[in-house]
Amino acid sequence: MAQTLDDLPPRAALVEIARDFHARGWMAGTAGNLSAREDDEHFWITASGKPKGRLDELDFLLVRVNDGEVVERVRPDNKPSAETSIHRALYALFPDARACLHGHSVTACLAADRAKKGAKNLRLAAIEMIKGFDIWQRNPKADLPLFDNHLDVAKIAKDIEACFKKAKPAATALMVRSHGPTVWGASRQEAYNRFEILEFILRYQANSRR
Repeated sequence: MAQTLDDLPPRAALVEIARDFHARGWMAGTAGNLSAREDDEHFWITASGKPKGRLDELDFLLVRVNDGEVVERVRPDNKPSAETSIHRALYALFPDARACLHGHSVTACLAADRAKKGAKNLRLAAIEMIKGFDIWQRNPKADLPLFDNHLDVAKIAKDIEACFKKAKPAATALMVRSHGPTVWGASRQEAYNRFEILEFILRYQANSRR
């Protein structure tokens, strides 16, 4: 049995993550998307419209980071996730990123909705769990970048790219309003851990303001 998600091949690891996230209500129905690098130039990403609780290793496409070209379709009818452009942007911006996970969490959306109108960031609670993002200061002031939701997902990707070219985020995570969080990591296990940690922090913030 694999000790960590990094002991598995990329697609097998993503299948495990998808089933876990679905069971926890973070990827209901076909919502959300997951990706992991195959190598420095390519990444596997979930195909569009697939129930995340029932994924198998054939439900992925191999995409080139440089131009977004699909270079392998395991199933001929597979179409790339709508959020492929966001994954591409993050892999291009952060060469050390090996996995990128996007889910749809009720508590994350609630926490983001309580940010001031027009705010570009959500201050993360300075609780113990924030150390999971390698933030070790006492009473840290760490912000989660907030982005507006658009029907044209490529516009979200451009907004992310423009923002992070100016300054890297304090944590390897972002939030699209009324949509969901995206988290990336230097390994598949780190990305998984950090998604779970962010969910904990945002759940704390949503509950603390009831």
